[in-house]
Amino acid sequence: MMRKPDWLIPIGLMLLGMVPFVAGVLRIVELGGSAEISPENARFLENPLPVGIHIAGSLLFGILGALQFSPGLRRSRPHWHRISGRVVVLGGFASALTGLWMTLYFPNADINFDGPVVFVLRLTVGVSMLWSLVLAISAIRNLDLAAHQRWMTRAYALGLGAGTQAFTHIPWFVWPELQGEFLRSLCMASGWMLNIMFAEWILAGAGGKLGVSTKYQSNRPNRGPQLPPVAKGAR
Repeated sequence: MMRKPDWLIPIGLMLLGMVPFVAGVLRIVELGGSAEISPENARFLENPLPVGIHIAGSLLFGILGALQFSPGLRRSRPHWHRISGRVVVLGGFASALTGLWMTLYFPNADINFDGPVVFVLRLTVGVSMLWSLVLAISAIRNLDLAAHQRWMTRAYALGLGAGTQAFTHIPWFVWPELQGEFLRSLCMASGWMLNIMFAEWILAGAGGKLGVSTKYQSNRPNRGPQLPPVAKGAR
């Protein structure tokens, strides 16, 4: 069982992602129904497959990923942590890859003032998220748990950018007369920047370890398989 404070981390992360989670579910319902085509959803309805994969991957990455940040759950359910972690990584790859595909091949949403700055931001974030996941996998294969948690934290911060953007877009809705490419770019960039800055602050405060057992540290050399000690009297 997780102690009460251990629940605060995943619950807080899930609450942060609640707006994009709900929006994603509504989008899937829209794609599966007979929604009326509008300038906002035309590009999604014309090619719904990458949209559906992106939403499903993002939901897996966001919800299961939040549970990975509970120290109590990692300690009490290590097997579950490893199995669900693989699903989280797959969801992250699906989310990032389809996000990049849609950025490159979907027409720009002129109704949202998505200009060249937003285009570059999405490419940068998508590639950075993919690279973070690759480094996280490489670290865990080398039994470097500290580095694994650092890179997964960064990937999750980027992946949850839409949650923070729900708040950074408040000026967009409060002052519609200011809507344009500049404010849109600022609102989008602020969400990702706040997340990654907060993640780096957490990592710096935790010494980059996030509660990793002293048995495995980031500077632990990879010595390969070790022979079991010889029992006394076996000589």
